Amino acid sequence: MASKIFSVIVALTLILSFAGFDSAKEPHALLENQRWIPGSSNCKEQSDPLIQVVQYNSNTWILRQNKCIHYEAPFMYLFLGKEKALLVDTGASEKEMLFPLYDVVSNIIQGAQKKKKKLKLIIAHTHSHSDHHAGDIQFKGKPDVDVAGLTVEEIKKFFSITHWPDGNAKLDLGERLIDIIPIPGHHESSIALYDQASKLLLTGDTFYPGRLYVDDWLAFKKSISILNSFAASHEVSYITGNHIEMSLRSGVDYPTGSTFHPEEQRLPLTVEELRELHEALSKSGDTPERMVFAKFIVTPK
Repeated sequence: MASKIFSVIVALTLILSFAGFDSAKEPHALLENQRWIPGSSNCKEQSDPLIQVVQYNSNTWILRQNKCIHYEAPFMYLFLGKEKALLVDTGASEKEMLFPLYDVVSNIIQGAQKKKKKLKLIIAHTHSHSDHHAGDIQFKGKPDVDVAGLTVEEIKKFFSITHWPDGNAKLDLGERLIDIIPIPGHHESSIALYDQASKLLLTGDTFYPGRLYVDDWLAFKKSISILNSFAASHEVSYITGNHIEMSLRSGVDYPTGSTFHPEEQRLPLTVEELRELHEALSKSGDTPERMVFAKFIVTPK
């Protein structure tokens, strides 16, 4: 990888397989059918885009970092409202030459807005592990950009969450509300985000098709219970996290550090799978235990 500088190309995948349109919902990408770039076993020879971009609907995008730039290959989410835009997470790399996130996000917003009012960009993080905020440095000091902090106290202040972790908050992007839900367990600063427009529920590294690393077992159990109750009482189109570490084989994950996932699991998980995890955790005791499911593996630290 170090011996080769990739050209700065972005894959903007405009999905043609939209869900059925009705008066209440606009068409959106079918994430259960979406294939992501698998990476490569020889990163010196691969020439895939540095950032893969999928347009979910007219004002929502999902971005993924190239596995050969960083094996974590984290996902990022961009939501546009009438007044503000929200970027959730900034990936695992700082250098713009290898990971031109600021340029990609700016181009998406400019292309979507055309001659409309310029949007202020807010950057939030699902939690404060470095593979979710390394790209912050590309945005700091830029005009009309507000970057949320990483500590619990900074997050509480930024979103006006009075009671952590039992209090929620709402972020108004301008005719587009995002629910902010504290879900510590994987990390003390973990949050989930629910977009009331697209019905996407973002769960970070707390619930995704991969190894669910648990730092605080009791907090994790409580947070999964909170997510389960929320999903049961709200319309959820997809539950999406920030990585894919599982293969299509039930209960089988790719090794940590792998840059090639030829048979990678799909990104979204379901409300039913969240309920399955909640029920299993409810039956478990206070002692952390490893649990293997078809699409995720609970992995206490």
